[in-house]
Amino acid sequence: MVKLTGKNQFSMLSPLYMAEISPPEVRGSLMALEQFSIVLGIVFGFWTGFITRSIPSSASWRIPLGIQLIPGAILALGCFFLPPSPRLLVLHGRYEDALASLARLRLRSSEEARHDPLLQLELLEMRVETALVQRALDDGVVDGNDQLQPWNLKSEHRAWRRLLQRKYRDRTWIGVLIMVFQQWSGINALLYYGPTIVQSIGLHGDTVPLLVSGGIGIVQFLAVIPAILFIDRIGRKPLLRSGSALMTASHVTIALLVSQTLLATTSVSNNAQVFQYHTDWSAHSTAAWAAVGGIYTFTAAYGVSFGPIGWVLPSEVFPLSMRSKGVALSTASNWFNNFLIGLVTPLIMEYSPAGTFMVFAIACALAYFWTTYFVPETANISLEEIDAVFASSAGREDAQLKQQIEEDLGLRSLVRELGAD
Repeated sequence: MVKLTGKNQFSMLSPLYMAEISPPEVRGSLMALEQFSIVLGIVFGFWTGFITRSIPSSASWRIPLGIQLIPGAILALGCFFLPPSPRLLVLHGRYEDALASLARLRLRSSEEARHDPLLQLELLEMRVETALVQRALDDGVVDGNDQLQPWNLKSEHRAWRRLLQRKYRDRTWIGVLIMVFQQWSGINALLYYGPTIVQSIGLHGDTVPLLVSGGIGIVQFLAVIPAILFIDRIGRKPLLRSGSALMTASHVTIALLVSQTLLATTSVSNNAQVFQYHTDWSAHSTAAWAAVGGIYTFTAAYGVSFGPIGWVLPSEVFPLSMRSKGVALSTASNWFNNFLIGLVTPLIMEYSPAGTFMVFAIACALAYFWTTYFVPETANISLEEIDAVFASSAGREDAQLKQQIEEDLGLRSLVRELGAD
């Protein structure tokens, strides 16, 4: 339980910290790499366990457990050397400390930071963003020292309640549902219960199911690479649509192959022939490996679509003032549905392996129609264009408020000075 608590905290804080300290020009790429890093860890963890499983002693489980201590120790010790988040320091009004931290992150000395216009510009942008969130939530304006008012339960409740207002409601549903479909596509069911699911399609023994299950992680790892390279060029929506369509076809194919009765009616006669593959897979090895191919095809389709885009889309559909709350709610949706998948998958598998894949197929089919008719394209789209899609003025209101704050804090005057030079 202690380990799970730390893991869950780290899964929330690490992307947040990474986004807050990254330079603006590489922030998107670093966030897209998060999925890549997660899958890499899954692959390494699985194959470590696979290699040590045959050791005839308690070392078979002690070694994988001990290896986990290495990155944990590196992380624990490294935290002492990590600079504090400049944005967190700005949030608390500690602007000198924020500038010092920013200088350290951008490899500048303290003296250089005081005279570096780019660092001053980035710090002012952080102050603008913080003030924008505060004013947009009607929690009061910034005081003479540009510091935010203290947190209180009433203002926090009002901020969360805004997500359900009419002008934000469609965006909120997109953030929540992208995570629902991401989890109910079945990817974590395969990762959590891979050997059990593989055995349900007729591959028995110890080694073969484990090897096939390990291949799932490798396929997902390789599939994330083209997603990182082409996600901005192709766009989010085409990847989501093609990915959900291919995932649906894969699940349906697997369900038919592992079903108790697969009816194949010929055009010559109206008699139905019943192929009970699940009771005699050894005589139908081609069908068994076709099912494995379906699993790998699904995994590849997920890796280039809902895997990475599920984390990118929520940060793009919300206007700046509601982005942190919107992304937080989306993340909560992810973990809640992750919990449900882990809870119900063994029960459904025990009742019907074919039914399990049909449940995932239905979810993927619904995801296809949802992405087709309800999800906007956010690649290279301005706030004004996104507002038009949602028939909302939330983005324009933020833009107008941001312009005023930039004038108040002197950001625009600094930009004009830099332009003149």
